[in-house]
Parts: sequence; structure tokens; C-alpha cells
Amino acid sequence: MELSELVRTLLGKRGITTPEDTEAFLNPDYERHTHNPFLLNDMERAVARLLAAISAGERIAVYADFDCDGIPGAAVLWDFFHKICYDNIEVYLPHRDREGYGFHTGAIAELADRRVSLIITVDVGTTAARAVSFAKEKGIDVIITDHHEPNGVLPGAVAIINPKFSSISSEQAAYPFRDLCGAAVAFKLVQATLAEGKKRGIKNFTAIPKGWEKWLLDMVAIATIADMVPMVGENRVLAHFGLKVLRKSPRPGILALCSRLRLRRAELTEDDISFSVAPRINAASRMDEPDAALRLLVTENPNEAGMLVEHLEELNARRKGVVAGIVRHAKRSVRERFTSDEHVVVLGNPEWKPALLGLAANSIIAERGGVVCLWGRDANGNLKGSCRSDGSISLTELFANAGDVFIEAGGHANSGGFSVSHENIHTLPEALARAASAVANAAPQRGKEDAPYDALVSLSEVSSAFFEDISQLAPFGVGNPKPVLCVSETIITEVRRFGRDEAHVELRVECCRSGARARAFDFFRAPESFSCAVSPGTVASLLATLERDSYRGGLALRLVDIVSFSSPTKVQ
Repeated sequence: MELSELVRTLLGKRGITTPEDTEAFLNPDYERHTHNPFLLNDMERAVARLLAAISAGERIAVYADFDCDGIPGAAVLWDFFHKICYDNIEVYLPHRDREGYGFHTGAIAELADRRVSLIITVDVGTTAARAVSFAKEKGIDVIITDHHEPNGVLPGAVAIINPKFSSISSEQAAYPFRDLCGAAVAFKLVQATLAEGKKRGIKNFTAIPKGWEKWLLDMVAIATIADMVPMVGENRVLAHFGLKVLRKSPRPGILALCSRLRLRRAELTEDDISFSVAPRINAASRMDEPDAALRLLVTENPNEAGMLVEHLEELNARRKGVVAGIVRHAKRSVRERFTSDEHVVVLGNPEWKPALLGLAANSIIAERGGVVCLWGRDANGNLKGSCRSDGSISLTELFANAGDVFIEAGGHANSGGFSVSHENIHTLPEALARAASAVANAAPQRGKEDAPYDALVSLSEVSSAFFEDISQLAPFGVGNPKPVLCVSETIITEVRRFGRDEAHVELRVECCRSGARARAFDFFRAPESFSCAVSPGTVASLLATLERDSYRGGLALRLVDIVSFSSPTKVQ
């Protein structure tokens, strides 16, 4: 392949050096680079039970998580049942505030009352041994499709389809790729069921065109990008082809959403999903109406799609307003109660909605770094919260060192959630401060490193051709990050704040040598939050990624940092 030196360098940093690996990465082949769904643990059992339910006309429920992985996954299954003309189904999305994450016995009882005899979970269920046992007592079989790590007693489900589960709990060979998102696992169930239904010559299966299920990849791409699973291996292939489907999508909901948000459907990127589409889907559950997002994705009525988009916009606007209020209150409290050298911030208010606190914590992290934990009270009076970390402390380690202060706590290195008793809420700040000290003392001490970058460029080199060169490596995500450019010899000509409460920063910059100009920006950043002081006339190096400017057209630099002219260190 004829590749620029820049692209070859970036591929090399990703461990891609051979012609075969380069071809597979830049030009994925759907048939060759995705895996047989029957390699997943329990897939044959799941397909047999599902086909039996369809043959007998049983009532089937899809029980999906309420986020932008579970909801698109529910849409995948809904579209499958619609395609085979099977309408004895329903979708259950738990209420984020009243029920919270998980597979709940209360919901199972409701479904049993509606004569459901088979539940298929999406993005939930791997650790739900008690709930599955309860379903059995109610005469309901459960097929679990999930991607979360197994932990403790495994559920006694008819089948557990989980790429992580198969690699540690089955006698068969491990599934070749363990990092699928929840919607992708649901897609694999559809793939396998369609194949077996056709093989058996089942009516309504044989009439479906070969490869029809690929039209469902738009939902898989949205979930893969939104859930931030590693954008490598099979995920990269599913996202690559899913974006192609999205760009041609006949879904009225996608068409209406793109029109309302002024997104160019034929050029949709992972950034459009992350910053425009996914927030609207997530806003529905954060504002107590998850079903609105699902209806938008599956409706076939353009008029209904238009009304749903407007409703989601209203929900998202309300969500932004509530979050902004929490952030204003929290930032004021941070300034009053915490010094700049205190690494862990813990704040709460019984009036705060737990579903919105992760977003608020992100805003505070962007301003001061460290660890931010915010708590509020849910509809049932329980105290729940979200934590965010800038990466300096792993939240999983922080939680592990916090003793028994939490009722429950979990998550990932940079984001997590918790519930805490009314008695322990008063000791939570001290407990987390001690835990942070323990984690810091156990970690090896490292000196402050210079900011890294992938390529050194001047502003005059930043062009459409340069952008297209870099875009060959898209879709970007975890494990395949956007290249960070060091734009050197840059003079800052203008600095301004913009957005609600002036929470974002924008710069006008100019190349000292050529006079080339550009816009640079970042969300939820202040001019004083960069490593180098920012003011008109400052000469500095910008560390930034390059992206299309969806608001003003052309290209823009998305700021990572601003550093003194000689400080960056090139990534090796």
C-alpha cells in the first residue's frame, strides 16, 4: 500500500508493521475479520431455546440496560423480531433513578404477570444469580447476553453469552475477541439465530435476504463507540462497517436526529456519535424516559421520529440545565472547602440527582484534576454517587482501599459509582482521603513527564489532505487514540470563553513563520488550566488533535495542552 511516512509511523506505534496487518487495519474485511457467533459460549443452547420460544409463540421480553449500549442492543433484537414478523415481544428498560443498573426481581415479577416465559438480557445479567433464580421460580427462562466481567456465583441461566465468560468458564476454546460491547453480543445472538433458522428452513427466516443482519450494524457501531470499549480487533471492524451503515441508514430516527443536529449523515464519524448522538440517547434515561430513546431508534414513522427528536432535545436541554446548576454549586463549594493540593474532592447534596453526577464530576475534573466524587439521593431515598479520576489514581484501587465505607462501589480506573449509608456519608471524605494516601504510597514515584505527542507539525501543514491522511486510521477510540500533534512556533492571537456559563475555551492562533491561522478549542477547560499561561501574544506549542469543525466548517484543533515552546517530548 502507498502510505505516507506519517501513517506508517502511526501504524508502527500501534504495533502494525507487516503488510498483512496494515491491510487488515486500514481496509477491514467483514467476512475475514469478524468471528463466528457460534464460538461464543452457550450460543447453541441460546439459539435452540429462542427458536423453540418462537415456534411455540411464547411471550418474550428483552431486558436491556438503560444506557447507550443497552438501548441500541435492544433495538437490534427488536428489529430482528420485527423482520421475522414475531410480535409477541416487549422491551423492558429499568428506570435509572428508581431501579438503577442491574437485573431486578421487581421487573421480573412484572414480566411474569404479563405471561413472559423467556427473557433475553442485553448488557446486563452476568452477575445476577439471585435474579435469574427468582425468574426460574416464576417459570421464566433467561438467556443472558452481556460483556461484563464474571464475579462470584454464576447465574443458572439457560445460556450465558459473554465473550469474557467463555474464556474462563467453558471447556470449548475461548472466543477470539473478549472486548465486544453489550449490543455486539446481542447482534451475535441475532446472527446465529438467523443462520440456524435458515438452516432449518423455518418460515419467515428463509425469506430474509442473505446478509440482511448487517443493516443492524448501525446500532452496534453507536454502542461500540459510546461504551468506549477498545477500538481494536473485531470492535474496529464492527464500528467501521457500522458507520458505513449509519451513513446510509434508512431509519427515520437517525435521519431526523441528523437533520435536527445538522450532522452530515453521509460523513458521520465516531465524534458525531460520541458528542451528539450518544448524549441524546443517554439523556433519555438520565431524565427518566429511556423508552423515548428506544422508540426513536426503532420507529418506522418519520412524523413520530421528528416528534421524538424534539422531545429528546428538550430532555437534553433540561439535563444540561440541571447539570450546570449542580456544577455551579459544586465548584463554589470546592473553592470554599478544598485547597488546590487536596487530591480528592467529595461533595454531595440530597437534592442532586445521582444519574447526572458523573457529568458534573467530569466538568470539575477538567478544571482541577485529581479525583472528584459527588453524591445525591435517588427516588427511593438511597444515597448514590459517581466518581471521576484524571488518571493519577485508579478508582478501583481507591475503592479497594476505602474499607467498608461503601454499601456498593465499582467501575473502572477513571470512572465509577457507589452507594453509601446515611451513617457513613459523613465519614466518606476522610475515608477516601486516607484511601488516596494509601494508593499513592503504594505506587512507584515518578517525576513529572513532559507532554508527549505523535507528530511535530507547523500550522501551515494542517490541511484537508493532512486530515485525510490521519483519518485513514479511524475510527478512533480506546486502544486506537487520535494522534496528538505538536503544533510548534504558534502565537496565540485571541483567547475567549464560550458556551453556557462560559465553560469552554477558544483560541485564535497563527504560525510565527508562515502566518497560517486556525481555531483551537476545548470543552470544559479554562485558559488557566493549561501547562503554559495563555494570553494574546504568547508563543507556545499546542498539543492537539485535528478534527472537522462542525460549527464553523473547515478544520479545528482540539486542545490537549499548551506548553512552552521547548518542553514536549515525542512519543516513542
